[in-house]
Amino acid sequence: MDTTRMDLNLLVTFEALLAEQNVTKAAARLNLSQPAVSAQLNRLREMFDDPLLVPARRGMTPTAKALELLGPLREAMDQLRRTLQSHQDFHPQSAQLTVTIACTDYIQAAVAMPLVLALRQSAPGVRIALRHYIPDQLEPQLASGEIDLAIVTPESRHAQLRTRHLFDEDYVLVGRRGHPALNGELSMQAFAQLEQVIVSPSGGGFTTPIDDALATFGLQRRVVMSAASFLFVPQIVAISELVALVPRRLLQQVMTDRLSQAEVPWLVEQFEVSLIWHERNHGHAGQRWVREAILGLVKES
Repeated sequence: MDTTRMDLNLLVTFEALLAEQNVTKAAARLNLSQPAVSAQLNRLREMFDDPLLVPARRGMTPTAKALELLGPLREAMDQLRRTLQSHQDFHPQSAQLTVTIACTDYIQAAVAMPLVLALRQSAPGVRIALRHYIPDQLEPQLASGEIDLAIVTPESRHAQLRTRHLFDEDYVLVGRRGHPALNGELSMQAFAQLEQVIVSPSGGGFTTPIDDALATFGLQRRVVMSAASFLFVPQIVAISELVALVPRRLLQQVMTDRLSQAEVPWLVEQFEVSLIWHERNHGHAGQRWVREAILGLVKES
């Protein structure tokens, strides 16, 4: 069977014919003329190479082939109706939905964790599956439905991806509570003298764009540790003399009673965080509701 030319209307007609077992009644159910339904029945017979419905004493009776198709057809049509309905109506308190989000560890703490906590109240049937963000796989993962949404720093624009700005993030310098260097604003020269932890998502790197900026002033900072995640950094600086630059929003989600912080006003390094999703999910009511929930949380924080 060549499914590439299948007309969905034929399956709707087939469902009605199997339910009514009468062409006239099926036509009335579909608001079509009897000749139109008869013509569609002929096309269905050709499609499945089977009579499907044969004359009986009262109306028509389905063939063995038609009965074999009945269960899968009803299941498929019911699923299609539920899917179409989900794109139109979404009721958070009763909805059952799983949304897969790709993001960094920092975003998991700063955005995803507050989102999950908020959903327990407003949409208890909505589940969030977190996936690690892999930049070069973002577009194919979104296109295939492997992930539904990404919360990341957009590195490039794609025709099939939609982007909505969430917030601009900057950095704050943190160290242990009472660290002698963190008692106010820090000069560039004093900053460069501190032993520091940096985050290298790709692993093992000991420089960032901040080091390039320092180099233009003839300065080099003392990086003694490279971590793979921002989430580990507050723990290590809290028990050592090391300091680290961390995204400001991260401090809203970690225990800061063991930390001191200092502003670095000369540091203009910042980054943008955006929601990114594929066109395939744009019209889905549940997905749209979750995106708006994320936007609302970010505005409140």
